[in-house]
Amino acid sequence: MSIEVAYERRGSGQPLVLIHGIGHHWRAWEPVLDPLADHHDVIAIDLPGFGRSPVPPDGMPADMPQTVAAVARWLGEQGLHRPHVAGNSLGGAIALELAAAGLAASATAIAPAGFWTRWHVRYALTVLTALRWGTLLPQPMVRANMRPSATRALAFAMLMRHPGRLDPERALADALALRTGAGFRSAARAAARGYEFRGTPSVPVTVAWGDQDRILLPRQAAIARDRLPRAHHVTLPGCGHVPMSDAPALLAATILATTRAGEQGRAPS
Repeated sequence: MSIEVAYERRGSGQPLVLIHGIGHHWRAWEPVLDPLADHHDVIAIDLPGFGRSPVPPDGMPADMPQTVAAVARWLGEQGLHRPHVAGNSLGGAIALELAAAGLAASATAIAPAGFWTRWHVRYALTVLTALRWGTLLPQPMVRANMRPSATRALAFAMLMRHPGRLDPERALADALALRTGAGFRSAARAAARGYEFRGTPSVPVTVAWGDQDRILLPRQAAIARDRLPRAHHVTLPGCGHVPMSDAPALLAATILATTRAGEQGRAPS
């Protein structure tokens, strides 16, 4: 069954699909869209049940295999055969799964889910759920809280190292995406059941982790190194869990190094 996926598309060249994390939307990638679009046909998607993408007619995917299958089916319907993929958090895990299934030319996974312990999962879901509760205030209050820089910084301090770089309009859009993401509970339940990434991609892969990540803690990068010894592993200095706003130039360069490697058939550097 076809699914409806909202997306933003810019640029030209080899396609690059960007996949956000739980409770987010395509606008997570706004700070890096134009630099990436200088080199690629960039498609930043809203996952089913998030942003402007509705819950699929047969309900939310119950686990990671179903989620990956739904995204892969949509890519096929759009004629996107083995695009480059980059993802953050939940989106990072999806990017890796697509690469392991031979459905991507390269994958950049930014603080990807699936390299955690049970404690890490409980901690991350507790923090994310608390952040979501904060968006369930009456909408005028949420809007008012996004105007002053101090309350805006407080609201996003767990997600990024430099929350002050979010302007009020973008901060409000992100807060409302977390509030209205109908797929949040389904994705959280799937994570709580103990998803782990165990694939072996044969294409160039970069795993990048912010050293100030307060959601998926940086120690998980060591687990990723053990499970993906052939991948290129990068530390993003001064970056939190959502580094697109913390260091857009660094992140764009990291993604582009991986896509170049995919096109040249070599390891990223």
